[in-house]
Amino acid sequence: MSKLLHDRNGQLRNGWWMLVFIVVFLASQLVYRPVSKGLQLLGVEPSWFGPLPVAFLLLATWLCMRLRRQPLSAIGLKLDASWFRQLAAGVGLGSALMLVVGASIMAIGGVRFTMDPAGGLAALAYGTWFFVWVALLEELLFRGFFFQRFVDGAGAPIALWVMALLFALAHWGNPGMEGSTLVMATIDTMFAALLLGLAYLRTRSLALPIGIHFGWNWLQGSVLGFGVSGVDQAGLLLPQLLDKPQWMTGGEFGPEASVFALVVDGLAVLAMWRWRRAGATSSRQAACLPASPSP
Repeated sequence: MSKLLHDRNGQLRNGWWMLVFIVVFLASQLVYRPVSKGLQLLGVEPSWFGPLPVAFLLLATWLCMRLRRQPLSAIGLKLDASWFRQLAAGVGLGSALMLVVGASIMAIGGVRFTMDPAGGLAALAYGTWFFVWVALLEELLFRGFFFQRFVDGAGAPIALWVMALLFALAHWGNPGMEGSTLVMATIDTMFAALLLGLAYLRTRSLALPIGIHFGWNWLQGSVLGFGVSGVDQAGLLLPQLLDKPQWMTGGEFGPEASVFALVVDGLAVLAMWRWRRAGATSSRQAACLPASPSP
């Protein structure tokens, strides 16, 4: 029985820690729901609820880390100068990737941009607020405690692919997820999850994946005005889709259902897989990384 619960070092096995996190997270949702309903009764608009689920997820993560006798920062939230440099680099990378996707769609005559009369600085500010919390929530949930225990227990390749599948399945309820869009968007979402998972593994920090996630969504929705995973956004620009196949433009779902997003994300995954950050990982951490070819 002891071997079932504990590893050779006498520590609780990672699979049990994953189960502990699921139980704690689900228990936190029993509190989250009445709190969110109470705020709505007080007149708070649900559109401003972004920090609330992040706070509850952080609380669940903190409780699990306390049980492991580790600080919350150990999951990749050591907020020092290096963390913020990685965050900024991630924002730049995510924005650049989406800019290439948008430019590719425009180059083949798939979209025309005008200034959005409903957009402007107010829409840009709200989009920044909204996508910050989306990136924090999804990265804490999919690249945080659960993912990290999965990596330690089953190894990086298995954890990356399983979490990529779960990340894609979590988006199946989004508007427009049907037909060819379902196929294209699912593949691209899996690529995105692989990229974000590798970004964590290469840095052992959540700063880079949070930045990439935010930059991609923010430029896509708040700047270019595309739908983000099927959800309409008001941005600085107003895209008008032209007479091109949906697999090229992504249609109303957004560029994430276009072939250009698949190509760009696929190349980004390959680049992140090949990247070796000198001195960033110990020999023990490196053993958990998926193998990459020598340059």
